[in-house]
Amino acid sequence: MVVDLCPESPAYYGNRAACYMMLHHYKEALEDAKKSVSLDKTFVKGYIRIVKCSLALGDIITAESAIAKVQELEPNNTSLAPEISKIAVAKRFMEEGDKAYNKQDYRKVVFCMDRALEQVSCVKFKLIKGECLAFLNRYQEAQEIANDILHVDKQNADAVYVRGMCLYYQDNVDRAFSHFQHVLRLAPDHTKAIDIYKRAKALKQKKEEGNEAFKASRLAEAYNLYTEALRIDPHNSLTNAKLYFNRATVSSKVCLTLKFGGDLGRLNESVADCTNALKLDETYLKALLRRAKCYMDLNDFDEAVRDYEKALKMDKSRENKRLLQEAKLSLKKSKRKDYYKILGIDKNASTDDIKKAYRKRALVHHPDRHASASDVEKKEQEKKFKELGEAYGILSDSKKRARYDSGQDLEDMEGGMGCDVDPNNVFQTFFADPGAGGQFSFSSGGFPAGFTFQFG
Repeated sequence: MVVDLCPESPAYYGNRAACYMMLHHYKEALEDAKKSVSLDKTFVKGYIRIVKCSLALGDIITAESAIAKVQELEPNNTSLAPEISKIAVAKRFMEEGDKAYNKQDYRKVVFCMDRALEQVSCVKFKLIKGECLAFLNRYQEAQEIANDILHVDKQNADAVYVRGMCLYYQDNVDRAFSHFQHVLRLAPDHTKAIDIYKRAKALKQKKEEGNEAFKASRLAEAYNLYTEALRIDPHNSLTNAKLYFNRATVSSKVCLTLKFGGDLGRLNESVADCTNALKLDETYLKALLRRAKCYMDLNDFDEAVRDYEKALKMDKSRENKRLLQEAKLSLKKSKRKDYYKILGIDKNASTDDIKKAYRKRALVHHPDRHASASDVEKKEQEKKFKELGEAYGILSDSKKRARYDSGQDLEDMEGGMGCDVDPNNVFQTFFADPGAGGQFSFSSGGFPAGFTFQFG
């Protein structure tokens, strides 16, 4: 090469720098431009090329230093006027972008870098933009920026770092690790790569420990490990969504291990964690189905139906259709009278339990007991006594009870299934039945013979 033949010629280095610039090989061009001015400190073209290369690489400080040298050597040289103007605008947006980055306002950083790039086609600005796009979960855009830069400069550590970020945040952990390791081979002091690599390894380890504890039914330990994992990297939306779901699963399983319906507080925690998972990943079907199941267990059937409807839109499987139908049936059943609740008994109550409950409550709410009460109180007791008759009439009949439990004839039930039952007949029949407790009369102020209470 000519440079090898004349290694002391600044013009030759300057010309080769110009060739590198045409190929967008700005690092090599900058080296030659610097070499040219080291050989001739008055070589203005060399300084001009330093300015252009430095701006392309995002090194505004070096560019400004070279501009000052040109102005010193040729005060009337106006060839760099456009660069001087562009630097001023780019610096302003760079400073605003730095402030926004420190506040983790990544959308503003992207805006500032776009404005700066309108002034200077700068690799540094592109990579800052790419990094922030990754933080904003806009992985495809970030990867495109990194790939474009690596196409020109395969050894660009920052571009490899951005691509590794995208892989990591898309839960492709193993490939991300190889990228971070490559960055550290290219630039051992790359602080961002060191930091994210440490966090990625810690997050993977903590998640795996939580999974192992869960499989071993060490639920409290698993819950705490998932909680610790969630603190490691708030930017990793997909992994954190899985961690929230895993923790929700732990809370749900804790409820299953408890008798009599479990712990409503833990169910509500499970709902909250599923909601957080869906905020991070709105397509997370498993979290949506888990939340719907929790709503069912909490008897919040309206919300359960909404979630199962969303789930069916995402996955039109037979199972999801069945779950939605069950939720809708439960919602309808919840809007009718709860005869078990009226009698104060469990849904698994025996026939004897039903009789005992009716006897106890009928004696409490029979209108004759409240003859001297206010009109408002009388009406309230009449209502309760009538509902007791309805409840007993349905639940004491095995066929009617089975239809009630299965949700059949819900249209009739919503209107008040059993409303045609005469509570006085139920009461008198019940207490006339030796199996129910024999004849009954109040000891004082009781019914005269043939008493029948009439509802208004």
